[in-house]
Amino acid sequence: MTKLTVKTGTDEDFFKRGRKLAKAADRGEQLPDERIISFEDPADVMKLITTARLALFRAVKEMPGSITQISERLHRDRSAVKRDVDELERAGLVTISDKVLPGHGRMKEVRVTANRISLQAEVV
Repeated sequence: MTKLTVKTGTDEDFFKRGRKLAKAADRGEQLPDERIISFEDPADVMKLITTARLALFRAVKEMPGSITQISERLHRDRSAVKRDVDELERAGLVTISDKVLPGHGRMKEVRVTANRISLQAEVV
């Protein structure tokens, strides 16, 4: 995926976007290579995207790795990084997958789900 947008929006915005995509698919058009995560309350966006999680996202984007490797690069406690990674994974900003290490078993690797992330919050 190329682009991920995290934004605020209403139920109507969600269904309107869904109808637009469904019509484009029915016409055989290529759908955009993007994902939109929508929150009704701007406070929920702010709760998800904290300063520490934004730094974590940037570190993973720069160099994917294990939670231990990432926590060492960020000079943060491993358990705190694990909690933040879990939250970012639930929101769809990162993925965790098994990676085979030749001759050394496996590790869980954290990667971003998109090359670009756009944060949008509208307070009305």
